Amino acid sequence: MRSRQGPFHGFLALPGIISNPLIDRVTVITVSHPHVNQYVRALVTGLEQRGALQEFHTTIGFGRRAIDVPEIRRRMRQFPYREIARLLADRTGQQWLTRHGSGPLCTDVVMQEFDRHVARCLGSCSAVYCYEDSALETFRTAERIGARRFYELPIMYWELVQKLLREEAERYPQWEPTLQATRDSRCKLERKENELRLADLVICPSRQVKDSLPDGPVSFVAEYGCPPTVTEESARKNTRLRVLFAGTMTQRKGLADLFTAMKRLGRSDVELVVLGSPLLPIEFYRRQYQHFTYEPTRSFRCVQELMLSCDVLVLPSVVEGRAMVQMEAMSCGLPLVVTPNAGAEDLVEEGRTGFLVPVRAPEVLAERINWIADHRDWAGDMRSGILEKARQSSWHFYSEKVLSVLL
Repeated sequence: MRSRQGPFHGFLALPGIISNPLIDRVTVITVSHPHVNQYVRALVTGLEQRGALQEFHTTIGFGRRAIDVPEIRRRMRQFPYREIARLLADRTGQQWLTRHGSGPLCTDVVMQEFDRHVARCLGSCSAVYCYEDSALETFRTAERIGARRFYELPIMYWELVQKLLREEAERYPQWEPTLQATRDSRCKLERKENELRLADLVICPSRQVKDSLPDGPVSFVAEYGCPPTVTEESARKNTRLRVLFAGTMTQRKGLADLFTAMKRLGRSDVELVVLGSPLLPIEFYRRQYQHFTYEPTRSFRCVQELMLSCDVLVLPSVVEGRAMVQMEAMSCGLPLVVTPNAGAEDLVEEGRTGFLVPVRAPEVLAERINWIADHRDWAGDMRSGILEKARQSSWHFYSEKVLSVLL
């Protein structure tokens, strides 16, 4: 990977401590995020509690993306129209409008328009906190007014992403259309480079993301947290081991490797449940591995109900930041079988909360699933320890860690 040494390189050796005097503490922060999700909720809530939230910009701040804190809602500025149009195009089957990288309502276009909107609205503040792919114009404006620039990088840096996914396209050519990032334009990649160059501090959700960065930027790890644990009893009364995969149905998340492992395993007493959004017709996935139970996306509460009916979460990701489904599964008491690249290596205590498997190793994945199938009581016996681990990794801990370096 290209080396870019800079004046900030190497200053963040200890988690939670910034020893670089060039990073000044700030008093009020404008947060910009195109989607309201769990980690931005935790961040803006923590800032509001400290009296440090200037404004919060997003596309849609209602419905499932609402924040139920009146003080934050008063500081929220929405730019909803293009995002609403994108969602409607998706739901009405107008894929040509949202085609990756080229559709007039694709995610990239929506995020760039949102970024320009925030840059135009940016008033006086001591810092801005932005999200990858929607930060460039906001950062340029912030630099002109002398505001600090904090950058949320939720996934590995693009250079490593491109390398790994192009290798996957060679391993599984038929899965290449599901990778998407292999089709990113040079213009998009240059935007990512420029965003990183303008950032004073990069916030990473896992060590894997931090390690993917080129030399130069100051970076800090604040791990995404687990939702509140589900205390109700598990609904697992299965004659077969139910193995859950949850996420976009792509080889970026290792689904092809999981299918290969299941074919290698060949056990009739193991059921694979796939919950997620297909990027190709479902018939494509059936041709790769016929014997899986497909579950479409649903509300978070219904996802939890499904998790409670399963025995283990398997996520053999090749490229991630810190996949949220891992923390959601642990909050339901499910053990994890994941790769280090899935970004939750810190949550896996070998044999107690789950197992780490190497990237691109379906034979090892099959061995782990086989062991769990042969020791059916193991997952239930580990449930209380897994729930305790989830409680120790809360969203409060995440926001406190981020705020410790911002304020």
